[in-house]
Amino acid sequence: MTTWLADKGRHYGFIIAVHALVVLIWYLFVEIWDVPAYVMPTPQATLAALSIDYNWLANTRVTAIEIFGGYFIAVFVGVGLALAFSWSKILNSTVMPLVVSLNMIPKVAMGPLFIVWMSYGVIPNIIIAFSICFLPILLTTERGLREIEPDLVDLVRALKASRWQIFTKIQLPGSLPYIFSGMKVAVVLAVAGAIVGEFIASQEGLGYLMLQVQVTLDTAAMFMAVLLITLVGVVLYMLVLGLERFLVISDSRVR
Repeated sequence: MTTWLADKGRHYGFIIAVHALVVLIWYLFVEIWDVPAYVMPTPQATLAALSIDYNWLANTRVTAIEIFGGYFIAVFVGVGLALAFSWSKILNSTVMPLVVSLNMIPKVAMGPLFIVWMSYGVIPNIIIAFSICFLPILLTTERGLREIEPDLVDLVRALKASRWQIFTKIQLPGSLPYIFSGMKVAVVLAVAGAIVGEFIASQEGLGYLMLQVQVTLDTAAMFMAVLLITLVGVVLYMLVLGLERFLVISDSRVR
């Protein structure tokens, strides 16, 4: 137990040290080269931007809702569709190409249409985040479900197992590494999708705030908004990573 705690302490200590080094390089770069504040502020000036009344908490909450909302809908729909495609070859051969084709549509180009259809607000941005991060989850899950050994599936079918039992006992556990690979990629895309939505069709959120402070060249506030967006994304990623460790790694240890 002591060894495990020491290893974890070294691991997280190294992570913190690397991030602190990046902040130090940022500070030294600005100070040594005397970079103007409107080009790149110091870390201190960036933190000081929190004292300005930009509704940081409310804007961060809106962006987090858009990111988390779009992401979890994408996980639910992506895994559900992948399961349907794995159960029906006809559905896979007919609907799957359509899904891929629809995802080739540039989401930025759809922004004005979302404004016409749903006006401004959180919902259009959730939909944009969902549409951007949905495909990787679908593709990796569908691949994972197909990678299950067919002989094993045939064996449990011969033992009169139901389709749901095959899914919960064999397909789902075996495809979890693929599912989580897609989910981790989708975190980055969900963050990007929510911010793209706020740039196009929003009146609140951190992306919208960045557009507002850009007019006054408040670069420190823009940096702070970027850091808060990053923090929201990191929190979501850590949640997915924790769930992966609980379901995949603990399951492999049991086996």
